[in-house]
Amino acid sequence: MGKFTTCENVIAAPLKGASRLGVAGAKIAQCLSIGLLLAGCGGGGSGGSSNSSAAGGSGTPAASGATTGATAGAALPLPNPAQASRFLAQATFGARPQDIAPLTTQGYAAWIQAQMAIPATSQLALVEATANPTYSQNRYAAWWKTTVTGPDQLRQRVALALSEIFVVSDQSSSLGNNGDALAYYWDLLANDAFGNYRTLLEDVTLSPAMGLYLNMLGNQKPNPARNIHADENYAREIMQLMSVGLYQLNPDGSVVVDANGVPVPSYSQADVTDLARVLTGWSWNGTDFFYGNPQDNLSQMMAFEAEHDSGAKTIIGGVNVPAGGSARADLKIALDTLFNHPNTPPFISRQLIQRLVTSNPSPAYVGRVAQVFVNNGKGVRGDLSAVVSAILLDDEARSDTTAALPSFGKRREPLLTVTHLWRALDGHDASGNLTYSNPVYDLHQGPLSAPSVFNFFAPSYRPPGVLQQAGLVAPELQLANASNVTLLHNFYGYAILGRGTITASTPPTDIMLHLAPWLPLATGSDSSPLIDQLNLVLMSGEMSSAERQSLISRINTVDNSDGGVKRVLMATFLIFTSQQYQTQR
Repeated sequence: MGKFTTCENVIAAPLKGASRLGVAGAKIAQCLSIGLLLAGCGGGGSGGSSNSSAAGGSGTPAASGATTGATAGAALPLPNPAQASRFLAQATFGARPQDIAPLTTQGYAAWIQAQMAIPATSQLALVEATANPTYSQNRYAAWWKTTVTGPDQLRQRVALALSEIFVVSDQSSSLGNNGDALAYYWDLLANDAFGNYRTLLEDVTLSPAMGLYLNMLGNQKPNPARNIHADENYAREIMQLMSVGLYQLNPDGSVVVDANGVPVPSYSQADVTDLARVLTGWSWNGTDFFYGNPQDNLSQMMAFEAEHDSGAKTIIGGVNVPAGGSARADLKIALDTLFNHPNTPPFISRQLIQRLVTSNPSPAYVGRVAQVFVNNGKGVRGDLSAVVSAILLDDEARSDTTAALPSFGKRREPLLTVTHLWRALDGHDASGNLTYSNPVYDLHQGPLSAPSVFNFFAPSYRPPGVLQQAGLVAPELQLANASNVTLLHNFYGYAILGRGTITASTPPTDIMLHLAPWLPLATGSDSSPLIDQLNLVLMSGEMSSAERQSLISRINTVDNSDGGVKRVLMATFLIFTSQQYQTQR
């Protein structure tokens, strides 16, 4: 491109608040068509409704000699700074200037191993330290603090990915005033991020947050005389979204079709009905009766055998659950069945690749990671530490050749752009906190705040037009419409412009950017040192030469008599609103 394409014209001046809508829909639509069309595209993927996560088909060509796992990582050469920054974009909540150089000498595999050894930073502990642990604003503050400043970056980033597969949400009335339950749930995902998928599946199933959200808590055994039927909500979603998916899959994640080319379902309504019966008889821990108080949101649910359907059942794959079993014994059979189903490795592996690396991994990439899910090299199935390593160390993730393909990468999630901003430019308030409680409005995305169990965007979402015609998916673009992009860019104006100078009148709770490391790069007559460093940290060195020169020329016109503050902020704003930054390569 001949110029640095941004939506700068959307916000012509620093905003007074993040809720202002400052541009006509036509201008936003134009910005979308220029800046977002190819964001977040990779290989192929089958079509499907927003309720389907199964996908397959042709994809980004795998780099030759593709490898997986920690062994592969040990064989990879040490990264240069741009490669290190790109890796950090995939594995953390955003690269910081001080993170890049150490990675170039440590190497990918050693970095992953060191990260996996760091215990999870507890959001529940931060919430419980407040005066009101159930208040949603306190949970949001704990989330920003953990993800922006926590040392366990990889663990927390994987927890975000898992939270978009194993969805619970404070947008449900059952969880709207249960901030402690949601913090407990997030910590569960973080603690299990490098454990075994089978453990994760059980912990999620018995968590009070999931029990409340999808109605397993208080699920009664059927009683035809009283017209009571087992609730099928969680039974359906644990199969559709959290384990096997709607359709039978090949080992590489491609969809199995019948002789007429129709996808073959992976389960039937009868499977849902009987699994719902398996999942009866669970309620809050420590209560004396099935519907009783106290409500314990911080412990696994407990079984009430009198409310469990102990009759014989047949679940997915024709697996028999014999009569007379306890609630826990029946649950074990069901979860073991889902865990060992052949769909589960490619179904879960593909979604984790999408959340960390690229929207449409090639079938070969999915197949390699799924094989690690099946066997971590030591005969263990479901080892998520091995799966995450395989995703990040695969040649398709690390190859500069693959990264340069126009269809590779993913649209950055709005949440991840904000964490990146605050990490790269050291955002915090006077107390070192990040109290920001309105992401669902400003960003149309919030942690554990999805509008439905299907998350903010579907893994199989195909935007109409160029991407759909190319057979590509771009899940995050399901959030991109004129209204959402206006709000997001207005938020960038609010969160960046004017946030670099702290005065006596600055409110102590305002999240300010602390620019000391950046200012020496912005005080000369030539702003190229500033642009080059921002390019490295924010864009992994992928800014084109034409865009770089356009941005340098623009920033050279900005007055630097304030020590470079305005230059740093304006350059950061223009980068964040550019189409190229919005695509994680």
